[in-house]
Amino acid sequence: MSPLTRDFLELALERGALRFGRFTLKSGRESAFFFDIARLSSGQALALLGRLYRHTIETAGIGFDMLFGPAYKGIALATATAIAFAESGRDLPVGFSRKELKTHGEGGWLYGAPPRGRVLIVDDVLTAGTAAREAAARIRSSGAEVAGLIVALDREEHDPEYGVVARRLEAELAASVLAAARLNDLVSLMQSRGEADPGIAALLRQRQGEAFPR
Repeated sequence: MSPLTRDFLELALERGALRFGRFTLKSGRESAFFFDIARLSSGQALALLGRLYRHTIETAGIGFDMLFGPAYKGIALATATAIAFAESGRDLPVGFSRKELKTHGEGGWLYGAPPRGRVLIVDDVLTAGTAAREAAARIRSSGAEVAGLIVALDREEHDPEYGVVARRLEAELAASVLAAARLNDLVSLMQSRGEADPGIAALLRQRQGEAFPR
């Protein structure tokens, strides 16, 4: 685990962006934890996220021409990432999607820089991959190529055929799926803190593909 990943997870715990309990996700699956990146809503937190995304992208060595943020959370995250790259000397175009079709003004589903070349999708969390598939479809319909997806946290949900959702998504998109932090990192951090937290046992079960006994 990189120092930036640890800093991110520590901040997420401190600010309640990571919570433990029993949650039902949008996918319908029950989970032992919930991640809400919107709680990292300060300049300092966004600066950390931008550096974290940039570090993860540069470490992976992925080639891309622009960033794309799906509405809503991806908008702020792609912006923070673009700023982090600009601070290192690389000025990247950034585009975004809307949740609703705009029928006046410039109209359409997209705004900001138009998708071109190899486009890297920037989002918050990977659970089932639905949002990434929708973003990829809009990028490709504009004539651009999907370079990959990067998220702050990969929940490492299990897929019957591929093992984890990220591997299936890579196969579907024919592109890289990157994560600054994964469920395994969260488990390691919680264990290293030495806390008698009941959430750890639930996380361990979830890592094995079963959040709660059936």
